[in-house]
Amino acid sequence: MKILIFGSGGREHALAWAAKKSARVTELVCAPGNGGMAALARLVPVSLSDLDGMIQVAVAEQADLTIVGPELPLSLGLVDALQLRGLKVFGPTKAAAMLESSKSFAKRFLQRHQIPTANYAVCTSPQDAEKAIEFFHAPIVVKADGLAAGKGVVICQSRRAALEAAHGLFTGKLLGSQEQQVVIEEFLQGEEVSFLCLSDGQHVTPLVPAQDHKRIGEGDTGPNTGGMGVYSTDAILEREMQEWVMHHIARPAIRGMAAEENPFVGVLYIGLMMTARGPQVLEFNVRFGDPETQAIVMRLDSDLVEALEACVDGRLSDTEFKWKPGASACVIASSGGYPGSYQTGFEITGLDEVAKMPEVQVFHSGTAFSNGKVLTSGGRVLGITATAATLNEALDKAYEAIGKIQFEGMYFRRDIGHRALNKTAS
Repeated sequence: MKILIFGSGGREHALAWAAKKSARVTELVCAPGNGGMAALARLVPVSLSDLDGMIQVAVAEQADLTIVGPELPLSLGLVDALQLRGLKVFGPTKAAAMLESSKSFAKRFLQRHQIPTANYAVCTSPQDAEKAIEFFHAPIVVKADGLAAGKGVVICQSRRAALEAAHGLFTGKLLGSQEQQVVIEEFLQGEEVSFLCLSDGQHVTPLVPAQDHKRIGEGDTGPNTGGMGVYSTDAILEREMQEWVMHHIARPAIRGMAAEENPFVGVLYIGLMMTARGPQVLEFNVRFGDPETQAIVMRLDSDLVEALEACVDGRLSDTEFKWKPGASACVIASSGGYPGSYQTGFEITGLDEVAKMPEVQVFHSGTAFSNGKVLTSGGRVLGITATAATLNEALDKAYEAIGKIQFEGMYFRRDIGHRALNKTAS
């Protein structure tokens, strides 16, 4: 099989790494890829915001299976365009991708299908927002309706701050582009869990659960990022709770999309908040998480390509997943200053040393390969990922590996997995 993967981040590097392990894969192409993916695949330059350019790449490559990594190409309708041309592609259509590309669509969908989520209001003007905010107690969550690369959610400690945030989204001051709709939500208290499952439009199969660390600072402080680290163990969600989530959230969501004539084929990422009143849906994403994918694929003991192809062919119920017991952990090394302004172009050293470590993989997020050197080219640069029998051991390995890597301004959190470790200690 020839596989084409669209994307350039750690998620796509992890998917490429897992795909390469399949005995069926003879050729791997990544567009545009990054400095780390160059060792696994042939790279083809393309902009992930250029729909015509991506279609041209896919038509020229004629891959047996195309995997669309990031949310932007999905929201642009890349899957629809490739299906029209008779190509086999993994990912939801533009209409199904609205579960992520429109927060207001997702909230109304959840309400229609009686799936547990926070109370909310959809506002179309600052005046609307002012009226709605009166019905909420602080803290109040204010969300941009559209895609915002993880930067469209503001947690406000007062009604006044919530109104300012809503105003900033409507005027474009907060994100640089004006939102037509803003979602006001109640603040949910609890622990976040990332619950990903595959779907062929009818059947749903869960992947192992993971827990992300969104804040830049240790102890979960400071601004939100795209994710500073993640870990996966079976203890995150007990089997009974996993089945509850499947029964009350995952299956109703897939059934609901099919009933609304937008069958969902791909990976549904359910962002859960484990609250006192039970699991609540914080958000849906319509693609693999980053950095969740890095931790999840390291635990996968069966053929990823076979599973993704089964989704496209509508035979997911015949596919069996095998998972390594134990734990995995991924620590993100980022550029100094991220998620604010940062510099790039610094040489990364120590990667060869880490490559010799067993059960450790370095997935590249923001790197470029130039004149025989690997350079930083983004905010999140590397995802150092390890597996082991216990979470403690996996984290020890990941931190030992990150200690061998250097680049100017490198920053990483030293407390990934702290919630799970604190629970174990108590």
